[in-house]
Amino acid sequence: MNLDFSDEQKYLQEEANKFFTKEDTLKRTRAIMESDESFDKDLWNKVIELGWTAIRIPEAYGGLGLSHLELCVIAEEIGKSLAPIPFSSSVYMFTEAVIKSCNESLKDTLLPALANGSAVGSFAAAESLIPISASNIQTTVTDDKINGTKIAVPDVEAATHLMVLCKNGNSIELRSVAKSAEGISITLQANIDPSKSFYQVDFNNVCSELISHDGWNNWEHLLDQAAVLVAFEQVGGAQASLDMAKSYAMDRYAFGRAIGSYQAIKHKLADMYISLTLAKSNCYYGAWALSSGSSELSLAAATARVAATKAFQLCAKENIQTHGGNGFTWEYDCHLFYKRSKVLSLNLGSEAAWKEKLVTNLDKSNSIGSK
Repeated sequence: MNLDFSDEQKYLQEEANKFFTKEDTLKRTRAIMESDESFDKDLWNKVIELGWTAIRIPEAYGGLGLSHLELCVIAEEIGKSLAPIPFSSSVYMFTEAVIKSCNESLKDTLLPALANGSAVGSFAAAESLIPISASNIQTTVTDDKINGTKIAVPDVEAATHLMVLCKNGNSIELRSVAKSAEGISITLQANIDPSKSFYQVDFNNVCSELISHDGWNNWEHLLDQAAVLVAFEQVGGAQASLDMAKSYAMDRYAFGRAIGSYQAIKHKLADMYISLTLAKSNCYYGAWALSSGSSELSLAAATARVAATKAFQLCAKENIQTHGGNGFTWEYDCHLFYKRSKVLSLNLGSEAAWKEKLVTNLDKSNSIGSK
C-alpha cells in the first residue's frame, strides 16, 4: 500500500501553489465577498486554461485521463488559497457523474464541453435540513420532466448544467438538466461565506436527460469520492490557518517577548498541529482507497471527512484566538478561513452524518473480520 504521491503529482501541487500565490486568491476572495458576484470569472478561466477541469475526463473526450490523485493535490491547494471558483461542484461531482453515466449520448455532448470549460456543472440533492436518504427524496421525474424543489445547490450562477437526484416511481435516478431550460427558478440563499454561494432551485416540468438509473448507489459513491477531495480542501485550509497563526505568534511581541514563547500559545499551536497531522494521515488513506478502487472507500471517505472537518474547524478557530483582538477584525484574513471551515463542514452533509457513516462502516468491517 503506497500512501504517498508521485514526484509528478508533487510537482503539480507545487505549480498549483505558485499559481494561486501569484493570483493573490485571498484578495480575490475578499473582492467577491464585497461584490454581487458569486465567483471569480477571471480566475476560473485561468484554471480552465491550465487544464484542471479536464484532469479526470478520458482522452477520448478531450480530457487528460489522469487519476483522482491529481485532483487531491489540486484540492489541497484550493483549500489553502480559498479560491472562489466552482471547482468542487463541477469537477468532483458533476463531471464524475457524467464520466460514469450509462448515457453515451450525454457523455459525447457534455464531457468535451466540461473539459474545455464551455460547460460547468453543479448538483442538486438536498430538499430539507433532514439528511438526504432514498426514502425522503420528493423531487420527481415523469416522462423526462422534473418537478420539485432543491436547496443548498452550490455555484448555480457559474453552472450551465445541474445534476438532480430525483424519484422515478419506486427508484431513484440521477438526471442532467440545462440551467437554461424552461421551468427553472433560482433563488440565492443566505450563507455565512459569500465566496461560496448556494441557491434554492425550483423545477416545474423541466426537461432532463438520464445520467443513471441506479441513482442512489451512484450518488453514494459520488459522495464518498467527493468527501475525500473536500477533505483535502479542508486540510489545505487547516494548514494555511496553522501557518498564519504560527507566523503571527512569532512576529507579535507582548511584554518584551514573542507571544509564541508563552505556553498558552504553544498549546494552541500544538493542538492545531496534532489535529492537522491526524487529518492528513486519514486523507492519505482516503486518497489510496479512491485511486485504487478499494472496497474500503466508504470507510476511508468517512474517516477522512470527519478528521478533516475537525481539523479545519479547530485550526480556523484557534487561528483567530492566537491573533487575539486582531483576529476578529475584517482587515485580518482569519475570518475568511473560519467562514470557509463552517461552509465545508456542511457542504456534503454534516459532521454528525459522516460520524454515523463512519460508525456504520466500522461495525460492518468488524463483522466481516470476525467471520
